[in-house]
Amino acid sequence: MRSVRSVGIAGLGSYVPENILTNADIEKIVDTNDEWIRSRTGIRERHIAPKEMPVSELCYQAGLRALEDAQIAPEEVDLVVVATITPDYAFPATACLVADRLGAKNAAAFDLEAGCTGFIYGVATASQFIASGMYKTVLVIGGETLSKVLNWEDRSTCILFGDGAGAAVLQPVEEGSGFLSFELGSDGSGGMLLSQPAGGSQCPASFETVEKNLHTIQMEGKEVFKFAVRIMGDASLKVIEKAGLSKKDVDLLVPHQANIRIVDAAVKRLGISPDKVVVNLDKYGNMSAASIPVALDEAVKAGRIAEGDIVVMVGFGTGLTWGACVLKWTKVGITV
Repeated sequence: MRSVRSVGIAGLGSYVPENILTNADIEKIVDTNDEWIRSRTGIRERHIAPKEMPVSELCYQAGLRALEDAQIAPEEVDLVVVATITPDYAFPATACLVADRLGAKNAAAFDLEAGCTGFIYGVATASQFIASGMYKTVLVIGGETLSKVLNWEDRSTCILFGDGAGAAVLQPVEEGSGFLSFELGSDGSGGMLLSQPAGGSQCPASFETVEKNLHTIQMEGKEVFKFAVRIMGDASLKVIEKAGLSKKDVDLLVPHQANIRIVDAAVKRLGISPDKVVVNLDKYGNMSAASIPVALDEAVKAGRIAEGDIVVMVGFGTGLTWGACVLKWTKVGITV
């Protein structure tokens, strides 16, 4: 019987569109101001994809960088998983388009939808394929073009979101390293607190749905905030306990970059030093499934993560969903 293998990250990559939309720019679109946005969210600017740029382009660019970082040829990839709520099409899957563009001709591919928790769900899913021995190399990408599904007249949502993609190459690593634990959850009773109501089989596209802006993000902000503050701390504590560790063992926390007040609440709950927390939402806003992998990539490139460090990633999103993982950092893979 094949033994379960340890799984880690062999390479990382990220990509954001060049165009930057500042708070000052948003002041010209809706009735708000820079001070109000920064004080309530921590966001100063966000990157916005051009109208003609689909999410597959962002995912391709991030995936290409991750493969280069891992020194992996596209033909070696066994599976491509794209976590997104803004796919190029309802079908075919964006993952199939990205795999083809990358030249990953030997890879299976599918999309995964868990909102802002998508990357955590993605690496949890991909890890099982590798741990079981079914696959050796899986490319997980979290990518979003949320600007394309925003109501730019709704100041409660249009200030929050940005576009981008982050990718990770997963492979077997030495026993005891890599992902040590996962914590995933959902509560569908709160699903409509954060939704895009129209365009599916429940509410197919029509002139009426377009006129009512039902193809754009709808959010009950206060309720989502209360849920997020609670679940970010709860999920982090549970996943740390599952790994057999304590809060003091955490070297770096990479939270979903939604709102600085939510991040601060999670940090307070965990009782860790703010200098052990990755925060980049001031530059990017909420990039949903891209948020955590982009932050992780930036942290690694900035030298904030060393061999053997304990990294906790945690997020929440539409569904409602939440997820967390503990990673003992290593980029030294093993030959299988």
